[in-house]
Amino acid sequence: MKRRKARELILKILYQSDIKKESVKSILKDFWKNHNDEDEEIKEFVEKVAIGTEENIEFIDNLISKISKNWELERMSYIDRNILRFATYEIFFMEDIPPVVSINEAIEIAKKFGGEESPKFINGILHKVKEEKEVRK
Repeated sequence: MKRRKARELILKILYQSDIKKESVKSILKDFWKNHNDEDEEIKEFVEKVAIGTEENIEFIDNLISKISKNWELERMSYIDRNILRFATYEIFFMEDIPPVVSINEAIEIAKKFGGEESPKFINGILHKVKEEKEVRK
């Protein structure tokens, strides 16, 4: 459950960064002032994934754009786009997390924060991301 909470915080951070057009590190400074009761394990995971996503955003966005042929990244909702971003980061850059776990977590977060079609949309894109990673091995 700690990781689920961490991923929800990651979504909030990436969402704010996307809307405000500010860096993740800038958002994190203020964010932790309002969430200072989080334990260190959660904070470390949040920072690793949020900052890692931002540092690899060009690769991640290009991959998502390639896979989601009929959906331009900018036309996706902020929620869906940022769930896809951090889950893609996990799939490609975090070897200790099985891709199926990242996909399932992203779907659950989409159910909670996204629109009615979000879970199905996220599932479809992320399965293709997983396939793309397997091809590149």
